[in-house]
Amino acid sequence: MNLDLKKPIVFFDLETTGVNIATDKVVEIAILKVFPNGNKESKTWLVNPEMEIPQGSIDVHGITNEKVASEPTFKELAPQINEMIADSDLAGFNSNRFDIPLLAEELMRAGIDFDMKNRKAIDVQVIFHKKEQRTLSAGYQFYCGKELEGAHGAEADTNATYEILLAQLDKYDDIENSVDALSEYSTHGERADFAGFILMNDEKQEIFSFGKYKGRTVEEVFKENPGYNNWMQNADFPLYTKKVLKEIKERMTAPKKQMSDKEKLEALQQKFNLR
Repeated sequence: MNLDLKKPIVFFDLETTGVNIATDKVVEIAILKVFPNGNKESKTWLVNPEMEIPQGSIDVHGITNEKVASEPTFKELAPQINEMIADSDLAGFNSNRFDIPLLAEELMRAGIDFDMKNRKAIDVQVIFHKKEQRTLSAGYQFYCGKELEGAHGAEADTNATYEILLAQLDKYDDIENSVDALSEYSTHGERADFAGFILMNDEKQEIFSFGKYKGRTVEEVFKENPGYNNWMQNADFPLYTKKVLKEIKERMTAPKKQMSDKEKLEALQQKFNLR
């Protein structure tokens, strides 16, 4: 089965210095771009993170400090990476919780604005866990009948993720073959930011997911405690989370649009009809 695409989709995987979205860096990125006509384009880069790679991370992916010492930095690669993904939806394995948030951080550190407003995201791990509750290597064996050689290498993981999604579409008749449906199915809950510090409630309002204001709307908190936004902007939160908070603050302080006479009449009619 082939993916039913209306626009290109990028499967990607990151190997990193660690798992802290706000502070850790990419040491390898692999991209597999799939076009609606079935054509594919792929690229893998080793990346100098400009920081020491902890031994614990080296033990996972095998990328040493010496291996990346002469490689380009993410900031140097950012224009190429951004160009490759600019017109595309995104997909990966645990990508909603880790790869997309960290990619966004790295791009924003490099001075490139990034958002998901015109993109869909498919997290193949979520589909896998909803259906089978396994790991990537086990998923590759289960769906594709193959051993995953080179696991924890970005290129091997990226290609395996793409193959697993195709196999999932073949296996499950109740999963629709469209990016919109796959994106919705592979999302646990709606988030306003990537890292999950700000969620969306049933009324489509941004709410905090942590701390003393957990469950309360961002706008309500900012009105009650105007300094809370400043604290978050200066604390160790991801750049994209700070961007979302800034946009909410600007929305709150934007001049209210004056209602036309027609809009006032329609509002009064609606109010009357609801009584």
